[in-house]
Amino acid sequence: MRTRFAPSPTGFLHVGGARTALFCYLQSRHQQGVFILRIEDTDLERSTPESVQAILDGMEWLGLDYDEGPFYQTQRFDRYAEVVRGLLAEGKAYPCYCSKERIEALREEQMEQGLKPRYDGHCREGAEPVPGVKPVVRFRNPQDGDVVFDDLVRGPISISNTELDDLVIARPDGSPTYNFTVVVDDVDMAVSLVIRGDDHINNTPRQINIYRALGADLPDFAHVPMILGDDGARLSKRHGAVGVMQYRDDGYLPQALLNYLVRLGWSYGDQEIFSREQMIAYFDIRDVNRKAAAFNSDKLDWLNQHYMRTLPPAEVAQHLVWHFEQAGLDPDSGPPLENLVTVQADRVKTLKEMTEQSRVFYEDLEDYDEGSAKKHLRPVAEDPLRAVGNRLADLAAWEPERLNEAVRITAEELEIGMGKIAQPLRVALTGTAVSPSIDKTLWLIGRERSLERISRALAYVMNRAAAS
Repeated sequence: MRTRFAPSPTGFLHVGGARTALFCYLQSRHQQGVFILRIEDTDLERSTPESVQAILDGMEWLGLDYDEGPFYQTQRFDRYAEVVRGLLAEGKAYPCYCSKERIEALREEQMEQGLKPRYDGHCREGAEPVPGVKPVVRFRNPQDGDVVFDDLVRGPISISNTELDDLVIARPDGSPTYNFTVVVDDVDMAVSLVIRGDDHINNTPRQINIYRALGADLPDFAHVPMILGDDGARLSKRHGAVGVMQYRDDGYLPQALLNYLVRLGWSYGDQEIFSREQMIAYFDIRDVNRKAAAFNSDKLDWLNQHYMRTLPPAEVAQHLVWHFEQAGLDPDSGPPLENLVTVQADRVKTLKEMTEQSRVFYEDLEDYDEGSAKKHLRPVAEDPLRAVGNRLADLAAWEPERLNEAVRITAEELEIGMGKIAQPLRVALTGTAVSPSIDKTLWLIGRERSLERISRALAYVMNRAAAS
């Protein structure tokens, strides 16, 4: 089993491409085969080094390790030229001197007659060279019979050769075209299964005829359906993030995105959560649904929170480091990130959200939220804050259980409810009335920083009392 993922570097690695790459990866791993990465960069005007890097970064972030490659089509032009010469010598291709003007006029005439635009074979039986004109090279497509193949997703497909014209396989400057290079590459790389989007179905009969002209064995084909947005339209930028690395930037774990993508068109019973090992064990391209799947952001959020909660905290923390760097936070200026993950994973949907809600544990507290301070840092809070501060200062171990006990005992001694002490303490520690449980908040902020903030809050309360 040899599969290949062959993106064109004309932009980011989009969600649809990532799903195709995942399906190729899983099928090859499921059958102990080989997964190949090929960069189809023959569109010299639109291909960019930045886009190539975006593809490589996306594959690395998702953990889709390829066994061979990356191969670049621009490094194989000599090979394509060699194959073109061979087809010309065998009469399976021919030079075409038709001008762009003639081709355009032919196209307009056919459309006016309600016909499908196609090349009319004007130069097929030989044409006199035109001085100063470099010809294109066209593949001599069979003129009768059908192209039939059994798609592993969509089932039997048949196209009449009368629907296909003589495809250009080399431009005037000698550069090869997409449908031709794909076949040469897949033959040379011994690809046995081509998994790609169903927007390529119309290309497949043309490519099969080229395979046969080259005397090559045909691979199996599997055309997977497109991905739709929530509104039923094809997924695009207007639906939100469609580039893989944008999901990283937005705070999603690669495990969550992979789990979500594998379920877009494929299922295994009623199971929703899949480890990578389970995906490899259960996946079969033949089980992919031929109907288009709709992207659901809420489902992705649910999966992301699941993985933040259930993966080892150290593993989640490795991904969190990047978000801290982007936010200008020093992970070493506060609690270990593993501890932060254990507390915050239940409270947020993304790592980006976790980062923003955790600044107070890693930066100095500058100001209190005006509403929170007005409500909770009143003169009546002075005694509870002082008492709990003294008790916390005497603790031998700064652990959640001991911290919770210290706050509870202080409330009992003062004969007040936990809220009368926890809320002023929460505002003192974080500047707002919203945070994790008070024991976990104290634990994350740490002894020295907590005691300093309590002292600062006491000064605030006393100044407020004096002013009134």
